[in-house]
Amino acid sequence: AFTAMRARGATATDLVILVVAADDGVMPQTIEAIQHSKAADVPMIIAVNKIDKEEADPDRVKNELSQHSVIPEDWGGEHQFVHVSAKTGEGITELLDAVILQAELLELTAKVDCPAEGVVIEARLDKGRGPVASVMIQRGTLVRGDILLAGEHYGRIRTMINENGVALDSAGPAIPVEVLGLSGVPKAGDEATVVQDERKAREVASYRSNKERDIKLAHQQKNKLDNMFATMESGDISTLNLIVKADVQGSVEALNESLTKLSNDEVQVKIISTGVGGITETEANLAAASNASIIGFNVRADATARKAIENQGVDLHYYSIIYDVVDEVKAALSGMLAPEITQEIVGLAEVRDVFRSPKLGAIAGCMVTEGRVKRNNPIRVLRDNIVIYEGELESLRRFKDDVNEVRNGMECGIGVKNYNDVKSGDQIEVYEIKEVKRSL
Repeated sequence: AFTAMRARGATATDLVILVVAADDGVMPQTIEAIQHSKAADVPMIIAVNKIDKEEADPDRVKNELSQHSVIPEDWGGEHQFVHVSAKTGEGITELLDAVILQAELLELTAKVDCPAEGVVIEARLDKGRGPVASVMIQRGTLVRGDILLAGEHYGRIRTMINENGVALDSAGPAIPVEVLGLSGVPKAGDEATVVQDERKAREVASYRSNKERDIKLAHQQKNKLDNMFATMESGDISTLNLIVKADVQGSVEALNESLTKLSNDEVQVKIISTGVGGITETEANLAAASNASIIGFNVRADATARKAIENQGVDLHYYSIIYDVVDEVKAALSGMLAPEITQEIVGLAEVRDVFRSPKLGAIAGCMVTEGRVKRNNPIRVLRDNIVIYEGELESLRRFKDDVNEVRNGMECGIGVKNYNDVKSGDQIEVYEIKEVKRSL
């Protein structure tokens, strides 16, 4: 699922730190990361993690990596191996020293006094701030007020924020920043370039946008996730149309790549539309017109979209783990569906105010707007229809009394276990997990 992410990271960086668990050894994703590093001709430093565990076996890691031409320095090779523990902090200083040494050997330099160039690492849509792109500056200096062209979007930079949340006026090479002011959400991996002429930026962005729109042109197909196997048996065209919405661009990319790889000679997975942010009425109407299923990854449909989905009978699935999406679509394609574990939303509460308790932490004063809030059910905290936390309730109260259930239209106090960042305007979604026999 993350092949494109690893490939993009290898091409964007000057140095790779390959983290290998001392207890697990070399895994398939480790081998893939090595291949990407070699393909991009980027040197590697090996961080052997979890060295604090009793079952840690760093010599095993060396032996396994040597089979893939990653030879330690003490064996006559060129790769530095550093033993670290993310849990205790052991070896972190040595790892940083190894990075500094490698950078000196490579004589890594970059021009500073020129228009900035870089790469988009990640991007998302923030309801309060608009499109937000995380950009790694590779050369030149990015200055607040510059016109930045990123993929099919552009804009004058209003704000730049570093990894500590501090606003910057400028950022030079090797500095990652979040930039605000773009016209839309760029794709992870897009080149970000400062241009002097806003008219030229608009023309290039418009050309790229039109080209992308042509690629994404939706074609109607007769398929739906829940009845796809029946369509196959009837001899119709076996194409599964999907609309994918996710919380960040990287997740969209990983899902797109993983799902399209499932296609074979008999059935085809067709992604007709992708996007970042909550599911809107536009996606619901497109799904209805093209007989597509909507996959929401860590996002939710807004009220208008939910109504359209219900009225038009659109097939909607929510997920929070990429491999769950892949496994279910794969099972549908193969016609071997196991009983489906479904999540039925039973209640929704809107946070009206937040109170602080010395014993219980943050207590959300809520109004139940849909269904019922049940004390023992799992919950999710939503902000702008995006999932920001999954867990369970610490407490549920009506006035001063602990209760097991609060119905629609009633006020209550909710404490979320191990989470104190609830804010006014958030929604608390209560759901039940059920096992349903699948029929195709």
